[in-house]
Parts: sequence; structure tokens; C-alpha cells
Amino acid sequence: MYQEGDSIPFIDVPDGESDPALLFIFVNRKTGETEPGPRGEELPVYDMELRQFADMSILASKLSPGDYDKVRHALGLEDRATAAKKGKAITAGVAFNVGAKVEN
Repeated sequence: MYQEGDSIPFIDVPDGESDPALLFIFVNRKTGETEPGPRGEELPVYDMELRQFADMSILASKLSPGDYDKVRHALGLEDRATAAKKGKAITAGVAFNVGAKVEN
């Protein structure tokens, strides 16, 4: 489910169903053109492009670490080791600010 302004859409997975491994989503963009609607009203024309989104945890479990990092780099992400190191530093900083102890 997605709404304008929401930063993360979500999927409600019913009990007994598996999480989706791959999502197909049509991305619609107005072309600036219009066409007549059923009552003669002007309706916007859209370009529709089918996009695919994959579950990164599945890719991580099926690809070699080097290939997985290639996928991450292609998506504009840092390699897994660098991202994990930075994530630990952020977590430690947050824990320090709230007075908690973080195990490594």
C-alpha cells in the first residue's frame, strides 16, 4: 500500500502466506497530454513502466558475497561489510546517547 508522502509502502501478508520474493509494480507518470474520457472530459495520459523489486535477503542468501556486493553497488549501496561497520557505529552512537550498552 502506498500513499503520496509515505516513505515506505507496506504489504499486509495474510497468515499462512509467504513474504513476496519479487514485486512487480507499474510506475505511472503523466505525459502532459490528455485524451477524452467517457463523458467527454479531458483525462491525463500516463506512461506506464513495469518495475521489479527483489527481496535483498534472498539475493544475499543465493549469491556469493562478491556478486551480492556487485548488486548492492549497482543499486548505489555500499558493500555489505562497509555498511555493517557504519551501522554498528551508528547503533553505538545512539546507545551512547541513551545510556545503553551495545554488544559487538
